[in-house]
Amino acid sequence: MYELKTKENDSSVIEFIENVENPKKREDAYRLLDIFTETTGYEAKMWGPSIIGFGSYHYKYESGHEGDAPLVGFSPRKAKISLYFAVGDTNREELLKNFGKHTAGKACVYINKVADIDLAVLKMLIHQSVIFLKETYPSN
Repeated sequence: MYELKTKENDSSVIEFIENVENPKKREDAYRLLDIFTETTGYEAKMWGPSIIGFGSYHYKYESGHEGDAPLVGFSPRKAKISLYFAVGDTNREELLKNFGKHTAGKACVYINKVADIDLAVLKMLIHQSVIFLKETYPSN
């Protein structure tokens, strides 16, 4: 059986951010921490060794694979900052058109720095992702 590596844990979010080498990226991480906390109303938790997540949901795919994941999150990686929003939400693509300088993969949106993006759109992306996942995976 597949074992999910990215699980919520008790590691310190602040300690993790303090260990971000690049001072600008560390500053952006604190800014994102404030924005995500304020927008979601959830306390930040570490997921795996490097993802700061907010809230959680339980998913189960038709394949039988299931697990828990944060509703939204971010990770200040060496190259770029990864932002985690809901996968499969068609509203995400529309919001990203006005987001600012970014690249997007299937699950992640990558930015170089917070100054490159529209913070109002970031808040809408966070809010929309939480709504989408709560509707898609309602709590039992």
